[in-house]
Amino acid sequence: MNPLAAQGFRCPVCGRGLELCPGRLACSRGHSFDLAREGYANLLPVQKKHARQPGDSPLMVEARRRFLEGGNYALFAQALADLAADLARPGQPFRVMDAGCGEGYYDRALLPALVQKTGDARLIGFDISKEAVRLAARAQKEQAAFAVASCFAAPVRDGWADLAVNVFAPFAREEYLRTLRPGGWLIYAVPGPDHLFGLKEVLYDTPYRNPCRQVEYPGFVQQADLPVSGQITLRGPQIPDLFAMTPYYWKTPRQGAQKLQEREELITPIQFRFLVYQKKT
Repeated sequence: MNPLAAQGFRCPVCGRGLELCPGRLACSRGHSFDLAREGYANLLPVQKKHARQPGDSPLMVEARRRFLEGGNYALFAQALADLAADLARPGQPFRVMDAGCGEGYYDRALLPALVQKTGDARLIGFDISKEAVRLAARAQKEQAAFAVASCFAAPVRDGWADLAVNVFAPFAREEYLRTLRPGGWLIYAVPGPDHLFGLKEVLYDTPYRNPCRQVEYPGFVQQADLPVSGQITLRGPQIPDLFAMTPYYWKTPRQGAQKLQEREELITPIQFRFLVYQKKT
């Protein structure tokens, strides 16, 4: 865990700042949270857990890790890194909060781009899935600090972040407003209209395109809506990995899942929309 990034943590019990101590995070009121072997902290209070194992299951996490590390969404990671770097200023420290960081795949593209631009970039990432955070912390230790926590109770100090990033995670507007500095930025990644349409053509008799909504969030001003599109060809185990990491895995009729299982190749468009908002000053 990076000590400078860890300075942005706050206690989930009392809201005071947390300090990095040997093997743990602790606040001035004596609340203490041990660091796991991989270097992350569990900042999700027991009373906030709504399931025995909150968040994505180990099956979904591992499938997503394999899929992403196969480079299938590399264009999205690069686009996000370039966009974040455009928001930073040369020579000025830049602090990022990744709300719903998953396995930290996008952070591994973000941080090098920001370090190159600013010389001083730090990131706090958190996710409700313990397994996902474990993988994120194991893969990225240089400029980052990770924790198990909810998007709706971000373990980050007020006004700490210059940028909040949300890639397909629950949208917690009030927490973004609290943790972002005045004039800070929010990048919210949502699926584009044709995202994974080729997958849905196999799963459903009547495939549907994703709605393209324009949403205003009080306290923010939208500055950009940037679509990024491509096409991927999947073969063999990549196909079930994609299926397992999507919500379709849980709501697809058995017949559709069986049709996908029989496919040896899948070609599908992929499309993200990066919605860029700025916090009002």
